[in-house]
Amino acid sequence: MVINGQKFELKELKFKDFLNEKGYKIDFIALELNGKIVPKNEFENLVFKENDKAEIVSFVGGG
Repeated sequence: MVINGQKFELKELKFKDFLNEKGYKIDFIALELNGKIVPKNEFENLVFKENDKAEIVSFVGGG
């Protein structure tokens, strides 16, 4: 699987585990998985599979 351009040699990876490990806050991200935007209500049980390609975008406030 490829997440944000980084390749991972895993069969499966729970999305929430990845977010926690990388320090993402679930309320401030959007996810594109295999070319489709994933609704937030699907994040809880989402599991990345071996050939998935994901882009996680985080929103940051500033001024």
